[in-house]
Amino acid sequence: MANHVLEEAQRCLNCKVPQCQKGCPIHTPIPEVIRLLLDGHLDEAGWKLFENNPLTTVCSLVCNHENQCEGHCVLGRKGAPVHFSTIESYISSTYSSKMTAGPAPSNGIRVAIIGSGPAGLTIAVILARKGYQVTIFEGKDKIGGVLRYGIPEFRLPKSVLDDFEYRHLRLKGIKVRPNTTIGSAISIDDLFRDGYKAIFVGTGVWQPNALHIKGETLGNVHFGINYLNNPDSYHLGERVIVIGAGNAAMDVARTALRKGVRELTCFSRTPDVAASRTEFEYAQLEGVHFEYCKAPVRIVDEGVYFADVVHNEDGSFTEIEGSEKLYPADSVIISISQGPRNRIVSTTKGLEANARGLLVADDHGRTTRPGIFASGDVVKGARTVVEAVAFSKKVAEAMDEYMQSLPKEEKSDSPEIVSEV
Repeated sequence: MANHVLEEAQRCLNCKVPQCQKGCPIHTPIPEVIRLLLDGHLDEAGWKLFENNPLTTVCSLVCNHENQCEGHCVLGRKGAPVHFSTIESYISSTYSSKMTAGPAPSNGIRVAIIGSGPAGLTIAVILARKGYQVTIFEGKDKIGGVLRYGIPEFRLPKSVLDDFEYRHLRLKGIKVRPNTTIGSAISIDDLFRDGYKAIFVGTGVWQPNALHIKGETLGNVHFGINYLNNPDSYHLGERVIVIGAGNAAMDVARTALRKGVRELTCFSRTPDVAASRTEFEYAQLEGVHFEYCKAPVRIVDEGVYFADVVHNEDGSFTEIEGSEKLYPADSVIISISQGPRNRIVSTTKGLEANARGLLVADDHGRTTRPGIFASGDVVKGARTVVEAVAFSKKVAEAMDEYMQSLPKEEKSDSPEIVSEV
């Protein structure tokens, strides 16, 4: 592995104007990291990766590299780009096992993070580095959010998240309250009451989008985000239809094949797929079939009726009359993205959401209620991990600025003082 990584690193041209860095949403200092590795300074290279991106071990595995760093590499214009994903994975995973630093000196200011997906984890780590007393409230039993419950094991091993929890949360003094849903027994107002000076909302988008067609409630129909949460609890049969062709649909399809499905077809309304080329090619390689320009009309026990569609210049599509046809299946999985659940909005005064249910926030994550910040999918809708990290870095700085601007008497409320009241 190390020899392969070094050979790949040696291909880097060390460009004066690195296009790879421009293509990265969080502007990872790629040439500098590669140069440090080649000069024998692996630990320093790892430190730079983690300082820039707390989720570097995750992003090295799940980023859409073909459209970002590697897609912008000048070597890729006439041949193969430098595969920085492999280099980043090696450096970050090797360096991560050496991280033993404890928490930063406390500044006595308490911060709440609601949700432990990419956005919440990023902000928790950045604020802990600054000395804030961070508590993460997670609705499920383990941290990770969509990283753990929405990305299959074969793409992101759960051991990576377990290591993150130890190296970046426990060692930094970050507390985690699992199985705790804010907006139920505990409200945001309760958090303010107990001395949290700022609250971050990063609850993600866990509400599956529905087709709203007849048959969607039948027992052989499931939603993709629910299936990925715990695929072992589903009995799909041998022949499955997946409605949708994005990256999440590819995860669903490839997972189902690994769980015993014998025949699986993804249906797309468009003439192509929304998934990345790499995910699409892997799905094809593993046996996923594809049907294009098909719109689901109704679902029955025996499968799905699809109609052929033609696409209009304005982006809309028209179903071709008389083209309905039954495509047999034992089970149907709907994977057409998802939206937010509104439990927090419905239980918190002054917190506004838009027509899609997404939290209203400015470019620095400030919501309509002072002291509450938000980023990630619950603000932007379903996006990539690295996009969530990039936005969340700005939000963490805005939260720090907000808390430091509070009157001195408010900032001085330490966790110890609050607990004695």
